[in-house]
Amino acid sequence: MKSADIRQAFLNFFEEQGHTIVPSSSLVPGNDPTLLFTNAGMVPFKDVFLGRDPRPYVRATSSQRCVRAGGKHNDLDNVGYTARHHTFFEMLGNFSFGDYFKRDAIRFAWTFLTERLGLPAEKLWVTVHITDDEAEKIWKEEIGIDPSRFSRLDEDNFWQMGDTGPCGPSSEIFFDHGPDVWGGPPGSPEEDGDRYIEIWNLVFMQFDRDASGTLNPLPKPSIDTGMGLERVAAVLQGVHSNYEIDLFQNLLDAAAKATGHDDTAAPSLRVIADHIRSCAFLIVDGVLPSNEGRGYVLRRIIRRAIRHGHKLGASEPFFHQLVAALDAEMGEAYPELRQARSQIEKVLLKEEEQFARTLDHGMGLLEAALAELQGDVLPGETVFKLYDTYGFPFDLTADVCRERGVRLDEAGFQRELEAQRERARAASQFGADYSAALELEGETAFTGYDTLEDSAQVMALVDGEGNALASLQKGQKGVVVLDRTPFYGESGGQVGDTGYLHLATGRFQVTDTQKQAGHHLHKGVMVEGSLKVGAAVTPQVDSGLRAATVRNHSATHLLHKALRMVLGDHVQQKGSLVSAERLRFDFSHFEAMTPAQLAEVEAIVNAQILENASTRIEHMSLDDAKAKGAAALFEAKYADNVRVLTIGADDFSIELCGGTHVSRSGDIGSFHIVAETGIAAGVRRIEAITGENALTHFQAQEARLLRIGERLKAKPEQVESRVESLIERNRSLEKELERLKAKLASAAGSDMLSEARDVAGVKLLAKQLEGVSGKELRGVLDQLKQKMGSGVIVLGVADREAGKVNLIAGVTDDLTGRVRAGELVNHVASQVGGKGGGRADMAQAGGSDPAALPDALASVPGWVETQLG
Repeated sequence: MKSADIRQAFLNFFEEQGHTIVPSSSLVPGNDPTLLFTNAGMVPFKDVFLGRDPRPYVRATSSQRCVRAGGKHNDLDNVGYTARHHTFFEMLGNFSFGDYFKRDAIRFAWTFLTERLGLPAEKLWVTVHITDDEAEKIWKEEIGIDPSRFSRLDEDNFWQMGDTGPCGPSSEIFFDHGPDVWGGPPGSPEEDGDRYIEIWNLVFMQFDRDASGTLNPLPKPSIDTGMGLERVAAVLQGVHSNYEIDLFQNLLDAAAKATGHDDTAAPSLRVIADHIRSCAFLIVDGVLPSNEGRGYVLRRIIRRAIRHGHKLGASEPFFHQLVAALDAEMGEAYPELRQARSQIEKVLLKEEEQFARTLDHGMGLLEAALAELQGDVLPGETVFKLYDTYGFPFDLTADVCRERGVRLDEAGFQRELEAQRERARAASQFGADYSAALELEGETAFTGYDTLEDSAQVMALVDGEGNALASLQKGQKGVVVLDRTPFYGESGGQVGDTGYLHLATGRFQVTDTQKQAGHHLHKGVMVEGSLKVGAAVTPQVDSGLRAATVRNHSATHLLHKALRMVLGDHVQQKGSLVSAERLRFDFSHFEAMTPAQLAEVEAIVNAQILENASTRIEHMSLDDAKAKGAAALFEAKYADNVRVLTIGADDFSIELCGGTHVSRSGDIGSFHIVAETGIAAGVRRIEAITGENALTHFQAQEARLLRIGERLKAKPEQVESRVESLIERNRSLEKELERLKAKLASAAGSDMLSEARDVAGVKLLAKQLEGVSGKELRGVLDQLKQKMGSGVIVLGVADREAGKVNLIAGVTDDLTGRVRAGELVNHVASQVGGKGGGRADMAQAGGSDPAALPDALASVPGWVETQLG
């Protein structure tokens, strides 16, 4: 069976058992700050198990895409070196939310494996938790498992997703690859070998582990199971490594073609084939490469894949080319992948181009260092130089060294990193350290609290490499240091000011302002004339951008206090970025905010804006500021004398802050939250807009609502009710359509019975249907069986465009002792490129050769006659 067929067979089987097929959720967990990525099939149902998220069903089945490449569950470093580790995998699962429990879960798993997939019982090994007598009794007495192929284990058979949350004892099913493969059964000293491979885990969800470690009984005992698609495909396709299954073979071929390396067994090609799946689907789910959180993990995976391509000799961008092959393999099962294909290719190509320069240079330096290495430990100074000076990631240095059997001096690396951290924070956008060129007396006097224009003298000029200059000419980039300036240097989350330095002989455009060694660094380009050290200039800040930035900065203080009021005193600022466009505020909190909480926070902030209270700035000792109740932000270091900002009515917010702010809270205009997301375990992020940007946003929303109203021929206030009416009408039409389909199927069934033939005294109908979907076959079969009374029925539907065949077989109860539906449907499926099975009275199967269906159905009478003797 192909991977796609296995996935569909699993979902079909459990749908037949009354389970609702639930589409795969995002790889970014919703409302779960404890997880970096969705790493198991049960993650989307976590709140359902806890009784917090009622669903319209009590049984569910899914093929959930998962990533394990960060956080507690991290398989990244093993990928490419083992047969079964992946960053991305598909978990097939069936779930019960207080409905069935151990008996049915065990029965479903065994039936699917041995009957639907046809795995020999003597090839399977079962384990249960050491305390689970109930599960052991079911396996031995009801299923009839061979006691010699059964183990009771401790830690290996108690499942939990993390340190907290739903958990319980489990029962695992292993496939035995045979004595030719080294390894022992589960629980034996040789269990880490490759002979016995876990293919299914049945978790009997009974408890909710809290932060103290206490196991609290769940409201209703439930079932969570997981079967790795890739592992089962390897078993069914008769291969030992997951990378030998059909899905990976096609990706490996594509990777070989893209890199020019034709040995598809190469570990580096396996890394690339694995990583394209995780990278593509993370981008589908909204994760983009960055230097923090999920984006950092994505960037790390992308760069690891590129590095392995470079190792194989790829000199041009290649990784993005594999998206097409991935789309061909998985686009049908996951339409969102196909829809986002173009975006994925663009994101990956951009990362490849950006990283290529770093990789080429860094790999050469690393290879040289390894060639000269005495011993087996790469010094921390060398690792740090690669990382800090040349931008070569620490992860890749570790990866290369691991392959060469070389250890890293991590302690030395950390010492160098700590020594450089302060300098790195002060480094400019040109990547230079200006301290040598700024050996000036005193510091730049900042006058920007009171004015946006001043008179100043040029104290120093520096180029992009940190070298002192005597002058700057037109078109030349550089850094200007003044004795005094109204330009705010980036700090405390507030971006640096922009504007111009005017002088009699020209004009210097300031694109950013930073602070280093007590001086304000005005970075930019000479757009007119020239500039010399000692020249008199008139620095003029862009007033519009400063005003917008000020509004956003002051709003962050109101937001911080509002969050503590709504969520609790545990909320602490973890970082911020304040620009003219919007504000970004990171804070400690353990779960996603609800819409009601966001609305309440927004209302509190806007209420303070409407109060239009005067902003108060005071300077006092740090001790006095603490006594006043001022909040100190994210463990910053403060001088003995601090600047205290009080904003809002009745001293609403009191914080230490060196930034620029509005004179009155009403100057902010308005405040609107546009996004709330998780960026790390226990850290959330709010993005918001104020003033004119908020007004523009509201106007755009109103225009959108008006356009929708025009389409619906409704006034804006009527749009909601009109949409609800359309939804309800659509539901009614769908129900009516299903009723009509059932009626047509019933009528067609009566006509089809006339085509039944007599085979050894038994009525037999074997027919190919048109215009009937695979999902509707079950209903047609049930009606035909009821009207036939006694007989055997086989129905098939061929979809030539999709290259698929759907089959179903039914045997009335009086004949199941002579003819079994599961064997019959498997007989037909084997002739159309498929395989199937099921119960004695009803079974379904699929195939991949529609053209062979007529001949396959024609063979049914002879097969039935043989069965009847």
